[in-house]
Amino acid sequence: MNKPLLKLFFLVLALLLTVILNHPISFAEKTEVPPKSKPEQKFEIPSSVLNVAKENTYPNASQDLPQLQPSELTKELLETSKVKIENPDLILMLNESSINKPIIAMGHKATIYLGQWPLNYVSKETSPNWEYQQINTNYYDNRGGDAPYKFHYVQEVQKIVRGGLTAKIPHANDVKKMMLLKAAEKTKFPLSFDTVVGAGTKKDQYYNIPSRKVGYLDAYAPAVNEKGTVTYGEVYLVLKGGKKSIVVKNITSQGIGAWIPIQDYVSFKFSAVEMPR
Repeated sequence: MNKPLLKLFFLVLALLLTVILNHPISFAEKTEVPPKSKPEQKFEIPSSVLNVAKENTYPNASQDLPQLQPSELTKELLETSKVKIENPDLILMLNESSINKPIIAMGHKATIYLGQWPLNYVSKETSPNWEYQQINTNYYDNRGGDAPYKFHYVQEVQKIVRGGLTAKIPHANDVKKMMLLKAAEKTKFPLSFDTVVGAGTKKDQYYNIPSRKVGYLDAYAPAVNEKGTVTYGEVYLVLKGGKKSIVVKNITSQGIGAWIPIQDYVSFKFSAVEMPR
């Protein structure tokens, strides 16, 4: 190699080294960072809210709704539906059904109308209201006292607390069941659309009323406000050529809300004032 070509070779090599050092080439595959998932909302009971299940003079029946397990036939049918079906009453009806396979499936065809149903409920917002409904007030006048006076909560009269849907809606009971299941699953609270606090229910947590003050201990039943969307549809069972499927027609969606009391919990608010209110 002559000198001009040798000089050109070293010049090109120097330029290549300069480019590589300033702009290193990476042969590694680009790794995409997955988007951060939305953190699950946590629901905590404040210290001012106490469980009175043991002290409650009215034994409330548990309203826990078990997750109904579909039968093998029901599972097969639900998988054929293009719309998600979660209604426990509809699943129960399918569980109790049986379809005998015909000996000759050729030409066998049937469409059975099962009715219009609320198919599923999607929860959009769940928020507790710790002072949903006032159920009791304990009062003591210590204006003539020279020392603090201790008193505690005593339920004076039996109180029934009812929740419910915020609007009229078809198949309200089915919708309430689905909303209760979703809200209970999210909050882990003992929820019920009806709960009772019996007369004479007590809680041994004492509050001090200063001298020359009037003390009030207000008690409230807490509840969860549940909001979301319910989907309706006309459900058909279709049998064709030995195959079976669920077909949903005329699908509609509707927004709905509900108040669902928290069973056997009471929220307390204490105040001491100079003059009776």
